[in-house]
Amino acid sequence: MAARKYSKAASKKVSKTIHERKKGTLESGSGAKVKSRKQAIAIGLSQARKAGKKVPAKKSGSKSK
Repeated sequence: MAARKYSKAASKKVSKTIHERKKGTLESGSGAKVKSRKQAIAIGLSQARKAGKKVPAKKSGSKSK
């Protein structure tokens, strides 16, 4: 059995940020309201990383579509 990539605490953090986005209260670093689901997930993972939860390192040089 493979080890978890993300901790349960990290997935809870992402879940909270998605709920904030649905309520319309989630803001990006610049203060703009977040409308994108992908951006909400990225914010949740970033916050989990800062809190020291088990989250894989951010990929560098990603291309936007």
